[in-house]
Amino acid sequence: MADASIENAGLVIVDKDAGMTSHDVVSRCRKMFDTRRVGHAGTLDPMATGVLVVGIERATKLLGLLSLTTKSYSATIRLGAATDTDDREGEIVSRTDARHLDDARIEAEIPALTGDIEQVPARVSAIKVDGRRAHALARTGAEFDLQARPVTVSRFDVVEIRRTDDGFVDVDVEVDCSAGTYIRSLARDLGVALGVGGHLTMLRRTAVGPFTLEHARTLDALRERPQLSLTIDEAAKLSFPHRDIDADEAESISQGRWLTPVGRKETYVVIDPDGQAIALVQEKGRRASSVMVVRPATLR
Repeated sequence: MADASIENAGLVIVDKDAGMTSHDVVSRCRKMFDTRRVGHAGTLDPMATGVLVVGIERATKLLGLLSLTTKSYSATIRLGAATDTDDREGEIVSRTDARHLDDARIEAEIPALTGDIEQVPARVSAIKVDGRRAHALARTGAEFDLQARPVTVSRFDVVEIRRTDDGFVDVDVEVDCSAGTYIRSLARDLGVALGVGGHLTMLRRTAVGPFTLEHARTLDALRERPQLSLTIDEAAKLSFPHRDIDADEAESISQGRWLTPVGRKETYVVIDPDGQAIALVQEKGRRASSVMVVRPATLR
């Protein structure tokens, strides 16, 4: 028999407004959906807008398993000033007139920031340094260095270049990248390469894994009509490869037993004859075991 925690479980793809934290979004969703079981995947900075994946009820267990390894952004990089946070919310630490840079000179530095690169995260990132978040340390004025990390920038396209009367050059870009890539760091590094400094003035996340702005709704729209973007079935089917199983197999895996493997390496979702997602499964040796049971026997 269906359970309310399954009927109400799923993902809400929020189009986050600027000026609020990801935790603020979770708090508001708790009120709108009248449940404490709410979580999010892929934090967005307060300045940023766009796609934030929120899990409701049992779908919170999905969040850590979702393939959210690719992300897409629209952003504006301002050349001509560096800030201590690498974005517009920080204090300007250097200022250089950038109007002498022509479009070709700017675009010539983009390939060096594309592909598999080593990137130093922003000092106000959430990366831990000796057990403390870098952004918390930065606020204390502490001196510390962050190590470069490998990231992948698969697309870094210049959409438009605009010049301002006060010596700045604003570069609108679109970026596809791996999880862990800091767009603020791309802005900083482009400014360094061009010798004028750079920082981020606008950031909008347009996709996280398979979830895009097409799925997303603003909090104002959700307040008027609280509604899942994807049920837990739809979310599992969109996010993972499928394997169809029969009713007996569905009953078995829903009770925590294992299935016969079929020679697949990736995590996949097993679907019963009614089209319901029963479990997420990984194969190891002679067993295909669940890494998350979407519908335990007690809820079926």
